[in-house]
Amino acid sequence: MNKLSVVELSKQFGKRRLLDAISLELAQGQIVSLFGRNGCGKSTLLQILFGVCKADTLDIRYNDQELTPKFLIKSQILGCLPQHGFLPKSMKVRDVIPLFYPQSEAQDRIFYDPYISTIAHQKIGALSLGQARYLEVILLLYMPHQFLLLDEPFSMIEPRYKEAIKEILISRKAKKGMLITDHYYQDVLDISDRNLVLDKGQLHQALDIGALQELGYLAARSI
Repeated sequence: MNKLSVVELSKQFGKRRLLDAISLELAQGQIVSLFGRNGCGKSTLLQILFGVCKADTLDIRYNDQELTPKFLIKSQILGCLPQHGFLPKSMKVRDVIPLFYPQSEAQDRIFYDPYISTIAHQKIGALSLGQARYLEVILLLYMPHQFLLLDEPFSMIEPRYKEAIKEILISRKAKKGMLITDHYYQDVLDISDRNLVLDKGQLHQALDIGALQELGYLAARSI
């Protein structure tokens, strides 16, 4: 089982220490959730791991071998689903899929997926938020990356597509290690194996929804 470990990750903006020597581990076959209030540093953490933002200190290891985020991405060890849509809105779904999967078995799986086959002739820009997000997720999940960062996969989409995304994430997790952050906490809890809360620069384990309240992520009325 492959592992991706992060040790002593720190990031400071001015006098504010946003991430304070935090550590976390991802393993294939596990979905790890990352919760935290707005501005706590979740997006910064994902951006550092994906090489978009530079950390003050960072030790990241793949199976105990120290590597850089740039190498992890270039080697297709680590992939990322950004918060906002990344597919060209003017292209049709049927034309986008071969860009990711030219002449492969995965291409057929995606084309014949029941949620994709019905929208194959539509332009990306004409899709609902749920349809577009499901397409982005399934395109990413059949790629060879062993580890994935998923930024708000459930945000603002229709319930049936939330359920479809959960199903495809669970079906593919045997081959992937995933870190998911999303404010739709119940959707994440439905599929996560471990839960983390980022608060005041530190990561804390959360065993259940009650712990999310105790750690200050959820108010009592949310439960």
